[in-house]
Amino acid sequence: MTDMILCYITCESEKQAKEISKHLIENKLCACVNIFSNMQSMLFWPPKSGKLIETNEFVIIAKTIESKYKDLESEVKKIHSYEIPCIFSIPVTNVDQNYFNWLINELKND
Repeated sequence: MTDMILCYITCESEKQAKEISKHLIENKLCACVNIFSNMQSMLFWPPKSGKLIETNEFVIIAKTIESKYKDLESEVKKIHSYEIPCIFSIPVTNVDQNYFNWLINELKND
């Protein structure tokens, strides 16, 4: 078991996904991101409207540690365009030790 987590964040555009990702990395809230393009999403919006919408989104997977989550979430909310952005973490139970060491070193403020 590690304290590493993956943070899943959806965005309305590639531009927004890159801006958020760059902000998180530069502020040492995550060490690395993956951006997945053109994810298909379906949801009722506005909430409780009964109106089903389909849209394309971009998904960020940010690699970080548990102690960074609250700050990461707060920063994403400050710059995200969605009224209710999707931000959640997934625990990582196993990780290559060399990769984990790299990740931890990237998150340190020099």
